[in-house]
Amino acid sequence: MPAEIIQENSSEFDHVDIDPVTLDIIENALRNARIEMDATLVRTAMSPGIREQGDAFPLIADPAGKMIVGQFGSFIDGFLQQFEGTIEDGDMIFLSDPYSCGGAISHSNDWLVLLPVFKDGRLLAWTAMFGHQSDIGGKVVGSMPIDAKSIFEEGVRIPPVKIWKKGEYNEDLMKLVMHQTRKPDWCQADLNALIASCRVAARRVIELAERFGDDVYVSATQELLARNHRAMKALIAQAVVDEPVSFEDYICDDGLGYGPYKIKCTMWRKGDKVILDFDGTDPQSAASINFFLNENMFKMFFGIYMIMVFDPQILFNDGFYDLIEVRIPEGSLLKPQFPAALSGRTHALGRIFDILGGLLGQKTPEFLNAAGFSSSPHLFYSGWDNRAGKEGEWFQLFQIGFGGIPGRPLGDGPDGHSLWPGFTNVPNEFLERYFPLRIERYETEPDSGGAGLHRGGNGIHMTYRFLADGQIAIHDDRWFVPPWGVNGGEPGERARKVIERADGTTEIVGNKVDDVDVREGDQLHFITWGGGGWGDPLERDPEIIGREIREGLVTTKGARAYGVVASEEGGIDEAATQSLRDEMRGQRKDEEVFNFGPGIEQLRASCEEETGLKAPIQPEWHEHQVREAAE
Repeated sequence: MPAEIIQENSSEFDHVDIDPVTLDIIENALRNARIEMDATLVRTAMSPGIREQGDAFPLIADPAGKMIVGQFGSFIDGFLQQFEGTIEDGDMIFLSDPYSCGGAISHSNDWLVLLPVFKDGRLLAWTAMFGHQSDIGGKVVGSMPIDAKSIFEEGVRIPPVKIWKKGEYNEDLMKLVMHQTRKPDWCQADLNALIASCRVAARRVIELAERFGDDVYVSATQELLARNHRAMKALIAQAVVDEPVSFEDYICDDGLGYGPYKIKCTMWRKGDKVILDFDGTDPQSAASINFFLNENMFKMFFGIYMIMVFDPQILFNDGFYDLIEVRIPEGSLLKPQFPAALSGRTHALGRIFDILGGLLGQKTPEFLNAAGFSSSPHLFYSGWDNRAGKEGEWFQLFQIGFGGIPGRPLGDGPDGHSLWPGFTNVPNEFLERYFPLRIERYETEPDSGGAGLHRGGNGIHMTYRFLADGQIAIHDDRWFVPPWGVNGGEPGERARKVIERADGTTEIVGNKVDDVDVREGDQLHFITWGGGGWGDPLERDPEIIGREIREGLVTTKGARAYGVVASEEGGIDEAATQSLRDEMRGQRKDEEVFNFGPGIEQLRASCEEETGLKAPIQPEWHEHQVREAAE
């Protein structure tokens, strides 16, 4: 039964016609309040993942919980649909369990704070923010065990509870939660930062309502939702056709030796509505790569992608959800059944955006992006410090790395950039100051971006030298199935991880591993994938290739993928380039829109030779699992 909102004044807000100037002022004030939430967070959080990288997502919503401004959005509805308690003035909700909110947050590391904003006894708005906690207990440091068979192995699970109830703080609850984590100082500071951010936004909402009046404020939020609805309706009519189109992509493996796992989506338009059906997606995994995909969250993903590709000036919010129908089979990788493990869902989360690109571009290839959103590489490093003044102190690092963004219709993909636009890298100076390690290399990996008229973004080559014995864990993907190119572009290079031991030996390690011992002096080469290329690489200006050689983005060997003959200094041999391009054009076969590279079976056959790792084994499911996923 949905939550009951207890209000002293139960009268509804009156609708008021909003003039464009007032609407613009309120819209931009809310945008600024959202930015102020982020600023408050990074100034008060302690963990590197939130403080330095911004792994947190704010929103400001209307009284019904529909996001007006934000980044990730859509998690209040999942909470409201399943919370059976009351919501009153002075309450603040705290939760982290995906199964208790319909997947509105998708793994237990994400702690969510929800603040109902009351004014004169009436619910005026919601403010909310969730952030990834670096440790919530569980069987491994960082609380994201690759081999987890159930969510019970992944740390503390917090159902929707009131951290504040009618203005009274629940201190005992916080003591209980913080007792479960290896880093209670970080978690307490990060939670306080989430709370402070929500309260800052609530103050700004109250100020707006006091300035313009409650009815004007609420009416303005409804107009912003309606405006988004009108814009998305036009975009859907323009970009989505009646005839169904399908696309599928793969998560490379589950870290237990099985893979790849297929995600499939079919899209078509029915009247004004777009249907997105994940029938054909593989059943859930026994490991932790499952992604409990909330339908409204996917609607937000779809809207973000549509807006960023077709009309980036639109303020995206929750106003368009009735224009989208999402169908996800129960028991599938994207709708796993309790108590399936969820901590490694980041690979499927990233792959969803590649699939959206493949769907939306099939009928309009001029708007098609290549692949490269793909995943969100994680590194964990933990142990006991041995530096002067820190002897015997426990340390643990959680860091998010970046891959290559795909080549696009309007230009090259950025090198080593986050999938999420608000994320930033942890500064190397920060890492070296607070952890026993040294960054020997931080640069793009040349030639890793797929060749094309618009090059795919290069991945990152980051080399860590460990200055204390400890253990590392790695979460990454795109090491087996490469990021595909489009419109003649080539696939990007795959990810790889290599440990160079202090004794001179080297060891290729998997892209999903836990509890790997490292010793003082060992180095880890953490190399991420490149984005796929867009368009015919033989049409790329050779002078651009020459400049990229000088900048270390492309090698002379890699230049030949563009039909360019160049010196180590980036000088172009024009005659040899023209000859090579003529030869390459003469050898071409008919090109298809998508260039996936070798097929799965060929990738299996060549896997160990090309990657140094054994090929994943095709997953098998019992008949009842396949039937349940299909139903």
